[in-house]
Amino acid sequence: MAVPEVVPIAHEPDYRTATIGRYADGQFFASITYAMADGGAYGEGWEDRKKLFVVLHRFDFAGHHLESDVWCAGTWREQQRRPHSGTSVLAMAEARMDELLDALPGREYADIAIRPFRVVIDGVLFGLVIERHGEEEDEDDWAELYPDRLGFCAPWDGDCST
Repeated sequence: MAVPEVVPIAHEPDYRTATIGRYADGQFFASITYAMADGGAYGEGWEDRKKLFVVLHRFDFAGHHLESDVWCAGTWREQQRRPHSGTSVLAMAEARMDELLDALPGREYADIAIRPFRVVIDGVLFGLVIERHGEEEDEDDWAELYPDRLGFCAPWDGDCST
């Protein structure tokens, strides 16, 4: 089944789509996710290339991408040095996420529906990318949210595959 023009994404509290919804000016998708440039090959020094990003994508009500706020909190290695500190990479990322979400007027967590988009920042792909996963398919059948690696497919009900 072909990918729809607007892909539904279900809000699931306490899961990876807990911080999505609507606000006064449109829709948003926010996450905290680790990623490496160019898909990231693990090898020597990977601990310094794997970075924790705070991401807030904003969309209009029709699902068109408006802008992305992407902030790097630090590296995997930095997080491992002080994992339980109030100044850890993760703690800083969570604080930044709270600031971004609190700045959205009229924010409510809810299902969203967005159109494919892509943004590359520091060599990392952020976006909802249309792909073909079925070997027998003759059309694109998958929408993957990068770098979060959330996949969406038929029956296009907003549920994600990880």
